[in-house]
Amino acid sequence: MNKLDSKFRDSANPPSWTGMDAWIAAVCVNTVEAGRNNLPTPTSWMDLTDPVYKGHLVMPNPNSSGTGFLDVSSWLQIYGERGGWQYMDNLHENIAWYTHSGSKPCKQAARGETPIGISFAFRGAKSKAAGAPLDIILPKEGVGWDMEATAIVKGTKKLSAAQTLVDWSITKKANKLYNQGYAVVAYPGIAKPVKHFPEGILDAMIDNDFQFAAVNRKKILAEWQKRYDAKSEAK
Repeated sequence: MNKLDSKFRDSANPPSWTGMDAWIAAVCVNTVEAGRNNLPTPTSWMDLTDPVYKGHLVMPNPNSSGTGFLDVSSWLQIYGERGGWQYMDNLHENIAWYTHSGSKPCKQAARGETPIGISFAFRGAKSKAAGAPLDIILPKEGVGWDMEATAIVKGTKKLSAAQTLVDWSITKKANKLYNQGYAVVAYPGIAKPVKHFPEGILDAMIDNDFQFAAVNRKKILAEWQKRYDAKSEAK
């Protein structure tokens, strides 16, 4: 387990979980629709607050989407609490609607229903592989991310089998399999470029404070709901 990147290891002793791979926030831009609407390609999160994008952006509601929450928590880390909420106030002015799915903004961008969707890189790469005219942007301030992880449920009656699976999940062989779909995996030196993923993902990933996100989750979601939920799609 000590061979895994430290970001993918529980710091507790003994550890309760190990990470497998990461999914990373990204902006999906439909190049055809952006051109039709004379929209420049954004290169930063701050770009998306430009009035030129008003009504042309879609993002996930963080109360119903883990992707939406990682975006919100990352902006609060990047810009600070006051700056993060001010950023989201400005971004909200340009949002057409909030979805209840993390992949939906990118799917909608891929179908041409919106020029720009705030989503995650894996979904963008999958849509691009299917032929969608997408650019997948990693904003220059850095991007939020989360991980898939493995743990054994306390009290399991299948402890031996569970331990066997967990032991396998941290091997090189397992990480090579994760790399078939994810550009970032837990075992250093394993990951090879994945087709249609943007370059520079490791450099773009912020130093994510998972403790901050977990401790403040309820407060953050309540504040977001109060400020922005009026633009959410009906469930």
